[in-house]
Amino acid sequence: MQRGVVLPQIEIGNDPHAIKDYAQAVEGLGYDYLLVYDHVLGAHPDREPRLTGPYTHEHPFHEPMVLFGFLAAVTRRLQLTTGIIILPQRQTALVAKQAAEVDVLSGGRLRLGIGLGWNYVEYEALGENFKNRGRRVEEQVEVLRKLWTQPLVNFRGTYHVINNAGLNPMPVQRPIPIWFGGSTEPALRRAARLGDGWMPAGRKPDETARDLVAQLEKYLQEAGRDRRNFGIDPWISVAGVPKDEWRKRVEAWQSLGANYIAVDTMRAGFATPQAHIDAIRSFRDVV
Repeated sequence: MQRGVVLPQIEIGNDPHAIKDYAQAVEGLGYDYLLVYDHVLGAHPDREPRLTGPYTHEHPFHEPMVLFGFLAAVTRRLQLTTGIIILPQRQTALVAKQAAEVDVLSGGRLRLGIGLGWNYVEYEALGENFKNRGRRVEEQVEVLRKLWTQPLVNFRGTYHVINNAGLNPMPVQRPIPIWFGGSTEPALRRAARLGDGWMPAGRKPDETARDLVAQLEKYLQEAGRDRRNFGIDPWISVAGVPKDEWRKRVEAWQSLGANYIAVDTMRAGFATPQAHIDAIRSFRDVV
């Protein structure tokens, strides 16, 4: 099992030295990957229609691709994972270029987790359509993989046109792994058909999670996919969860087929980057 850490995005702060020290501590403690959330803009929740997501304009977010360029230079083996990047609000060819560059500069250490997002304000500001994001993301995945594996691409779809053009440099991984977030029926079907893995985020390994995994496995079978080649990557929040429960949740997710698992220390009352480091050290020692 691969073990990772969720970057305490809204609490890590803006000091590049602290971010470097944190990433190097994650690597030094033996963790396999660092997972980063994505929001381009935060919005005030008091609007119509109201925003009901967990983050607002008061929560800071480092941009994942820029951050990964920085982290590629200060780490050596740590996999850099988006969990998730909101793909349909971004230009596909630009994401392909940025991801390829991160993969090159890190020596092939990028894993691209993608999802649809919930913040329509971001979509509006970025000039993309919030209402058709589910349909567009499937074509986006097709375009990404073509750009990562073919020096020249000719593509004409519903949302994209590429006329005999390609990326240079191309990524080390051809293609870069794409994992899907989301837990609705369409999201699970999409992950099973198109993804290299599924990210159930901070969901507890309860009966609902068991039902979702069973549903996912059904869709994988329908798509003719081998479950053994498909990953599951949940993360365990330590906020309000006693230490003796940490191992139980990890073992419960393992029994559901998870082969990646990350610890999330956000919203647990840790006031400094060092306190977050101490928490992931405790998690490593307990789990």
